[in-house]
Amino acid sequence: MTEEFRCAAASLADAEPMAGTAPEDAVWLFVEDVGPWGRKAVAESRLPEEVRAFLDGLDGVRVQLVRRHGGVSRPGVGVFAAHLGADREGSPRVWATTLDDVHDVLDLDVAALRAGRPDLPVHEGPLWLVCTNGRRDRCCAEAGRPIAAALSARWPDETWETTHLGGHRFAGTLLALPSGLALGRLDAGSAVAACKELEAGRLPLDHARGRAGRPPAVQVAELHLRVELDLDDAAPAETLSVDGDTVVLRVGGADYSVEIERILIEPRRQSCADLKTKAGWEHRVRSWRLGTG
Repeated sequence: MTEEFRCAAASLADAEPMAGTAPEDAVWLFVEDVGPWGRKAVAESRLPEEVRAFLDGLDGVRVQLVRRHGGVSRPGVGVFAAHLGADREGSPRVWATTLDDVHDVLDLDVAALRAGRPDLPVHEGPLWLVCTNGRRDRCCAEAGRPIAAALSARWPDETWETTHLGGHRFAGTLLALPSGLALGRLDAGSAVAACKELEAGRLPLDHARGRAGRPPAVQVAELHLRVELDLDDAAPAETLSVDGDTVVLRVGGADYSVEIERILIEPRRQSCADLKTKAGWEHRVRSWRLGTG
């Protein structure tokens, strides 16, 4: 009898590259819902029908459900909003509030959220969002739940389980806010160590997929430069220009041009629950310094 297929184990065995696989969405909305969660988390949730319709209809906003590890519930409904495109200071922003009732989600100013100016209190401090939705992919539950437990033991207020971060073949996966850094191939121990690094302002390069809200080419370019220059600070690189697969970034006070050649690699299964295969990408990268910014 052969073992059941696990997409995360297959991806690791093939040494599939993670760079450039962070979600590209810039605007996020996280709404607390203790579950249970289905494959299509919002549509199949037990949220009131009008709330489901509202959340499913938010064009230009990535909606995630979140919950405390172990189904622990506190008064009210936690809501977080994130804008991961760079603001005037070059940093992502996160806002948070607690609603009295989930129907209050309907009163959110969606236009202001898309513009990065929601009428919500600014959230200070980190948030660790761990994908644990086993109905979406078994690897997310098997890897994600121990990670959520370990992080919750150390950061009970900052840790949330969430429904889908993409790339479940890189499970366990985590989105760190406000940095927008997406991490993969974590277990309970490495997740705690990685979050300690992020809390100290350092980027755990061994687990980095990229920075959410950026195009894949920008994600790849930034990670390449950080490895090449031995820079482990978590501060975002400034994107000066993107022209096809050529990206100009400002990192560590200097400007660099990064040229990326994308190479199609053999199709592979993307999920434990789906037999379909999809081709992936490897990247050949070269860079040169342009001058001091």
